[in-house]
Amino acid sequence: MRFELRYDIQAFVSPFSSPCRAKPTFAFSYGKNPLCDGIWIAEVMSFLGKTTMDYGPKLILMGCLPKIESIVTERKKSMSLLLGPMCQHIPGKKGLTDHSDVKRLMPAKEVYIPLFAGNNSQIELLVSEGDHVFIGTRLANTKSAFPVPLYSSVSGTVKGVTKRPHNSLKPQQHLVIELDEQQEAIQAFPPMDWHNASHDELVEFVKESGIIGQGGAGFPTYVKYQKVENINTLVINAVECEPYITADYKCVMDYPEQFVHGVRILQKMAEVDTVLIGVKKTHPDLINAIREEISREHAAGIEVREVPDVYPMGGERTLIRTLLKREYKRLPGECGVIVNNANTAILVARAFEMGQAQAKKYVTFSGEGLKYPTNVLVPVGMSVAEIIQQIGGFVEKQESLKLIAGGPMMGKTMVSDQIVIDRAMNAITVLKNHDEEEMTCMRCGNCTQHCPIGLQPVRIANAVKMNDAEEMEKRGAMQCIECGLCTYVCPSHIQVTENVRKAKRTLMMKARKK
Repeated sequence: MRFELRYDIQAFVSPFSSPCRAKPTFAFSYGKNPLCDGIWIAEVMSFLGKTTMDYGPKLILMGCLPKIESIVTERKKSMSLLLGPMCQHIPGKKGLTDHSDVKRLMPAKEVYIPLFAGNNSQIELLVSEGDHVFIGTRLANTKSAFPVPLYSSVSGTVKGVTKRPHNSLKPQQHLVIELDEQQEAIQAFPPMDWHNASHDELVEFVKESGIIGQGGAGFPTYVKYQKVENINTLVINAVECEPYITADYKCVMDYPEQFVHGVRILQKMAEVDTVLIGVKKTHPDLINAIREEISREHAAGIEVREVPDVYPMGGERTLIRTLLKREYKRLPGECGVIVNNANTAILVARAFEMGQAQAKKYVTFSGEGLKYPTNVLVPVGMSVAEIIQQIGGFVEKQESLKLIAGGPMMGKTMVSDQIVIDRAMNAITVLKNHDEEEMTCMRCGNCTQHCPIGLQPVRIANAVKMNDAEEMEKRGAMQCIECGLCTYVCPSHIQVTENVRKAKRTLMMKARKK
């Protein structure tokens, strides 16, 4: 029996053809474009390791059919056999903000610190109404399996706790702090000499510093570094692939030295020799700035890699696939990789070297719904409505606007501008609201071909309509990263991503009932 696996880069056709012949060999050909090597090829190659007889453009793989057949069978349960490009170039609209000066803003009266971290609203408050706090005062601890502390972003008087709209789409408790005139900062914790610290000391320090991932999810950074025995590569994500958003770009350009210091600290925590920093090739100034700093510090093992300007290149799976040709099922650690956001590295450097907790955020305010799009540097907890007012307000003579917490692809549409800047928020996008009429599905397969995970969103949507939870699970709905690309490429203007979100909610509710 012979299986022939082919990947046509020009046409992005199926990787499979001619399934039955008569020799116990397995052959496939592949192109040079790393985006198009795909999950099938990467997983098969990962299994085969050094058993290949020829590393040319056509590889003959011997004696591995049972394992290969099991891979194919497993993938067929949830993924499409017709893997397409799994990405798409999207107009970035970065020019609205990437070369304008960052505006440093302060609230007129109060900040509202969200007492919420990730999906956790169980908080132990350490301050009371009437207490005076400084920038860097420890305010609270989260109660969860992965606890992190919360620190004050301003100095002033605690006024109490109130419930306000939150970018989680649910009202959450917020600690209200009335600002004083001094805005005095204290050292949140003693700095640490990371050069001479042990692995456990480094991890504990990051835990107590309260650093969470700055890519949007807000996952506690220290958790990724607790077990590093099988980690061999650290990837720093400086791609920022969402349209409009340039906050990370501006932050790294302003602080390249702190960025590289943070990368070196994370490298030591991960106990790896290899660090790859992914930057889009459309940012040569950023690439050069980082390379110059790496060279100046003689930072061994740290390399900047240019990546294509496609979406979702900033997604962990797509970035790892591009840089390392590796795949994983649930978490990057399964293939020996830790991924951190570029801004996270800067926070790590400030914590270790200055004893500074996160107090302010670079946030992109952009979109055609704003008069003057710009990047801002603001305290955590500052109201979005107040920021928009200070930068010039919304465009006039527009009946309806859409305010999104995040970018237009993965962000969440808000019903109120009274939300505040949270620790992991990197953008507010305001767009003119143009509702497009949804049409009947054309069965074109665009959503399947572009899904970076290789899922079949149409099949998942059909399962949602039939209320078939078993089929939703079988089609891998929980693997969806909600990147929004399936909705973007749909010619029928169907909210494909939202259908998959419904499937995920159904499966989570089912799991909670067990």
